Amino acid sequence: MNLIEPYRNCVLCPRQCRVNRTANDADAWPGICGQTDHLRVAYVGPHFGEEPPITGSNGSGTIFFTGCSLKCAYCQNHQISHDGLGREVSLKGLVKKVAEMVEHDQVHNINFVTPDHFLPHVFHLVSLLRRRGIDLPVVYNLSGYQSVEALASAEDYVDIYLPDFKYSDPSLAATLSKCRDYPAVALEAIAVMVRQKGFLDAVSSPGTLPAKKGVLVRHLVLPGKVANSINALTSLFIEFGPGLPLSLMSQYHPVLHQKDEDLNRPLHEEEFDQVYSHAMELGFEHLFVQFPEKGTYQPLPTSQFLPDFESPDPFHKDGKGAEVNPESLL
Repeated sequence: MNLIEPYRNCVLCPRQCRVNRTANDADAWPGICGQTDHLRVAYVGPHFGEEPPITGSNGSGTIFFTGCSLKCAYCQNHQISHDGLGREVSLKGLVKKVAEMVEHDQVHNINFVTPDHFLPHVFHLVSLLRRRGIDLPVVYNLSGYQSVEALASAEDYVDIYLPDFKYSDPSLAATLSKCRDYPAVALEAIAVMVRQKGFLDAVSSPGTLPAKKGVLVRHLVLPGKVANSINALTSLFIEFGPGLPLSLMSQYHPVLHQKDEDLNRPLHEEEFDQVYSHAMELGFEHLFVQFPEKGTYQPLPTSQFLPDFESPDPFHKDGKGAEVNPESLL
């Protein structure tokens, strides 16, 4: 793939902006993602907050890209998704940084967080890393709102997909993420991911840790939106069956004031219990569960669930806090 050409009439995500994102052109425009064709990154380093088959013992080697094509109103990474925090980096510079992380931290994989709007760079980056002999599994950490055409192009440059499935309710998707078509688009995108890679091998082949290939779907339970979550799990079960690896998350934390008052509070334990009970009743066989922590709600900006990308250590691994792995029910 030509590195620059896809940005000239950008259709990398389902928004289909068709704007010219090439920063050096007179008619350039950043699109909904807020980014030009200049690669920008907020953080590179090991991350211990993913599911156990992804985190392993040494962490997942994450690259957090600046910008986002979805921009959920409640995003806990709003500093990079909404505010554009991050710095410009060359492909050569990023390859060097990732290689240093792999050597120093012995991470189990290379985890691209929200890479959609920089996919041409990501494809080149993966190729360059492979040429250097870095053949760790490549993880795409995604919103679920993906273009099937982009996924087709990505197939040779990814091993593991970690998509969200955020909404079953089109109206809620429209209100919170400005994409009424999210449920249909995300289900189709996840189907493509599963056809490409199958279910996560660490659950379909017990003892395979850390994971090398496959798909694991995540769902964050939102306060006051239990029906959305219950219907989302039902949709996933109908589409993919009980063998779909599913991660059920309770870590919602209010970051910016929301018009919907429910979203200005943490998730209630009984709300999560309703969704968890439904998942168990449906019969999901490979379920990761992040149970709500009793008494852990803290005012901003000190919550352990809220990374601070203005800090060299956004995830508070220095004793200021602790990352929380979803509990495995495998």
